[in-house]
Amino acid sequence: MNVDGKVAVVTGAGQGIGRTIALLLAEKGAAVVVADINKEMADAVAREIESLRCTPLAVRVNVVHLQECEDLMKAAVDRFGKIDILVNNAGITRDMVLLRMKEEQWDDVISVNLKGTFNCTKAALRYMFRQKSGRIINIASVTGAMGNPGQANYSASKAGVMGFTKAVAREYADRGITVNAVAPGFIETAMTAAIPEKDRETLISQIPSKRLGTPRDVAAVVCFLASDFAGYITGQVIHVNGGLYM
Repeated sequence: MNVDGKVAVVTGAGQGIGRTIALLLAEKGAAVVVADINKEMADAVAREIESLRCTPLAVRVNVVHLQECEDLMKAAVDRFGKIDILVNNAGITRDMVLLRMKEEQWDDVISVNLKGTFNCTKAALRYMFRQKSGRIINIASVTGAMGNPGQANYSASKAGVMGFTKAVAREYADRGITVNAVAPGFIETAMTAAIPEKDRETLISQIPSKRLGTPRDVAAVVCFLASDFAGYITGQVIHVNGGLYM
């Protein structure tokens, strides 16, 4: 899963799964653009990458805005000369049962999770199209396939990411560009750490593997899809969920 000499842009890379993806891509030899709405967090991850003797670039971006996404990709190309890998990881939750969900809670999640994926992909494709090569990996979710109570907005956004992945994969396969999605299940993050112990045990009991996943579990699949080993894989949604959804 060597990505030596490649240039990767990872959104939402300031923490959680995105941070781990950025670090693993750097470990495997990529120059990584650490993009996040929180510049301090992006800078901190960039310093971690520097400690690996790799070259990072930290950029603040709000993926809701197309111009900011275009500026992000331009910054990557200005610094490194190309974009080989895009990981659309930026995402938010605004959980609420549907009858109590406010319009802005719906709009915020769709804007970041789905429109943000569109914005970054469109901005990066301009460069990948000319290169006739590229790897785009969208972070979806198991909830996009099976739904989850209190997450109609999040589930809809991630289902949209899956459909978007397949459509764009068909459009650009003949340009040497692969587009795939990784759909994590329940992963050990700050969000799942806040779940009460009793609820956590109930959740784990529903997973055949009897454990939560780790950010590294997800990052490993992303790194594979970014590598030359995955050159004939496109339009796929790879589930990383311990058997929760099959």
